[in-house]
Amino acid sequence: MIELRHIYKSYNVNGNINHVLNDINITFPTGVNMGILGLNGAGKSTMLRIMGGVEMPDEGRVIRQGRISWPIGFSGGFAGILSGEENCRFVARIYNEDVDRVVGFAQDFAEIGKHFFNPVNTYSSGMKARLAFGLSMAIDFNVYLVDEVTAVGDNVFKKKCKRVFDDRRDHSSIIMVSHSMKTIEQYCDKCAILTKGSIHIFDSIKEAERIYKAL
Repeated sequence: MIELRHIYKSYNVNGNINHVLNDINITFPTGVNMGILGLNGAGKSTMLRIMGGVEMPDEGRVIRQGRISWPIGFSGGFAGILSGEENCRFVARIYNEDVDRVVGFAQDFAEIGKHFFNPVNTYSSGMKARLAFGLSMAIDFNVYLVDEVTAVGDNVFKKKCKRVFDDRRDHSSIIMVSHSMKTIEQYCDKCAILTKGSIHIFDSIKEAERIYKAL
C-alpha cells in the first residue's frame, strides 16, 4: 500500500514556478493494478519518483507498507562508472538477495550483450532502461512502480516484458504511469488521471479513457 498525503511539488523553470503536484491525496491499495494517465509534463514521473523515494516532495507525506520498487524505467540510480554487472551486484546486496541469481537474471533479461560488463555511462538511454527493468524484475516487490518501460525495445522485448509482468501480478501489484491508453488497458484494473496538479481515480478504465480523450 502507498498513500500520498497533501503532496506538493513545484519546479522553477526559467524564473517561473511550475506547480506540478498541488495537494495530492490518494491511496494505492495492494492488490490493485493502477494506471495513471496524463499528458506530457503533467507530473506523472515526478509523482512516481516521490512514491519510490527517489525524489522528495516540497510538502506532504508518503506512507509505504510492504516492499516497494524504485520506478522501473528510472536509471538515475545507477553508478555510471560501474558496469551493469557491478551495479546489479550492489543492488542485490542492498536488498539482501542472492547476488549471482540477480546478476544472471538481469543480464539475461536486459539483452545488452557484452555491454553488461562496460560502465553504465557508456550506455544508450534504451540500454539503461533495459538494465533497470531486468534488475527490477530480478527482485520480488509487493508493489512495482512502472514508468513507461513497456515502450522500450522491439516487439520481442515488449512481449517478454508483458510475460514477466503477468507473472508478477499473481502476487504483486503495479502502479504504472503512461500517456498510452492501450498500455493502461493491457496492464491495469483501475485508472487515475493526473492533470493540472490534481489526480482523480476512475473505477472504470473506459470512463477514464473518455475523460482523457477530452483533454
